[in-house]
Amino acid sequence: MTAPYARYRRAAAIPAGMAVATALAFLPNTAATAAEDAPAPAAAQADATSLSYVVNVRPGHGTSAHVKKAVAKAGGTIVTSYDQIGVIVVHSSNADFAKTIRKVRGVQSAGATRTAPLPSASTGDLGAPKVLSAAEVAAADAPAGQDPLQPQQWDLPAIKADKAHEKTLGSKKVTVAVIDTGVDDTHPDIAPNFDRKASVNCVSGKPDTADGAWRPSAEESPHGTHVAGEIAAAKNGVGMTGVAPGVKVSGIKVSTTAGFFYTEAVVCGFVWAAEHGVDVTNNSYYTDPWYFNCKNDPDQKALVEAVGRASRYAEKKGAVNVAAAGNENYDLASDEITDPSSPNDTTPGDRVVDPSKCLDIPTQLPGVVTVASTGAKGIKSSFSNHGLGVIDIAAPGGDSTAYQKPDAPATSGLILGTLPGGKWGYMAGTSMASPHVAGVAALIKSTHLYASPALVKALLYAEADATPCTDPYDINGDGKIDAVCEGSKNRNGFYGWGIADALDAVTK
Repeated sequence: MTAPYARYRRAAAIPAGMAVATALAFLPNTAATAAEDAPAPAAAQADATSLSYVVNVRPGHGTSAHVKKAVAKAGGTIVTSYDQIGVIVVHSSNADFAKTIRKVRGVQSAGATRTAPLPSASTGDLGAPKVLSAAEVAAADAPAGQDPLQPQQWDLPAIKADKAHEKTLGSKKVTVAVIDTGVDDTHPDIAPNFDRKASVNCVSGKPDTADGAWRPSAEESPHGTHVAGEIAAAKNGVGMTGVAPGVKVSGIKVSTTAGFFYTEAVVCGFVWAAEHGVDVTNNSYYTDPWYFNCKNDPDQKALVEAVGRASRYAEKKGAVNVAAAGNENYDLASDEITDPSSPNDTTPGDRVVDPSKCLDIPTQLPGVVTVASTGAKGIKSSFSNHGLGVIDIAAPGGDSTAYQKPDAPATSGLILGTLPGGKWGYMAGTSMASPHVAGVAALIKSTHLYASPALVKALLYAEADATPCTDPYDINGDGKIDAVCEGSKNRNGFYGWGIADALDAVTK
């Protein structure tokens, strides 16, 4: 992977002083290497040219002897099979494996999930979240009834979550799965609400249920832990408060040590959520190595099909899937976008794509709730992707204080969250907006325990606060338009159906 695109999805320009502190924050995908968290099978370890593949067959049946034999003959080793959705994970060092297996009777599509061998070389971190010091935490002062750091959470009143908490904190019968870089369940704000049974490590594409396998190591991104706290940090007199502090949260780790979210891991994550009673999944990432997966490419087509099958299966089993829209200020409803960052695990290059045919997955998959980000003044964040008919809803994800400064006593325009090791800190991005919506969806589910995913989504959109286009949108005040919003007050490209409303979620 080359340095210019290492670690993260590129963000729109921000003030230089913020760049280092929020690099990880702005970009859900904090990737630098393809080194695996779990040991690769012996065949992959022995051959540095081995790649991972998904082979899609007819769902609902075990892998046929015919396909198994063909996989072996083509030089492949089956890692695991998800017969429920007809997705087989295979490792092979045969460069022509996908081309060969696509010709086999019963194979509907197949493709490499990465362009770098297992494992690949590493580059360094380019940023870190802004961590609150021990002194800052100790000095925190809040009114009665609030957790100590809650006055810094301007995002809670922005979606009326503080008012919602006066009615209910959410139900322990509801679980939100954080499909991400891992969750530190030992954190004092997460431990009270952690759902171990719904947690797993899916990095290899096959579930690893060893105790603590879902946790990030010290070298890994704190991203998933931050997201988990935003959703369900307990209202317990410690630290901060989540949007739905009474619901359960689980960790489904799908990113490699370096932060790559590969297809086989994402498929595993959705299937695991589907089969372990998860009510909402949060997906603050895009599936590597392609930012946009073009269906006219046989490899990328297979990845869209595999992740699409898995996300649909999770919804069929009762989960509402929520995803971040991305942080490049792209108009996802435009005719074309220049993607300079794919494939991000080897050597990316500029390519022009049609976002209606080349999809950011899981964000643009049918049925997935696509979330844009707003700042402290309630307008689209400078970096947030947008697009009429693509964005479903918006929620606080933060922005530079130079663009959107919060009202006192809050001091940062970013989003406060939990960090591994019992810490708290600020991050920003649509990665932070998505968990706000996941939290509101969890409150809706808590209020309507038997509601289907379709009903939860309908209520989520109907209860959102309709927000008209920001026109003109000149976020940095330089006299130039930074993005164009299309649509009406009730549905537009910046805010979708509106800004998520937690109070309506528990009262209607």
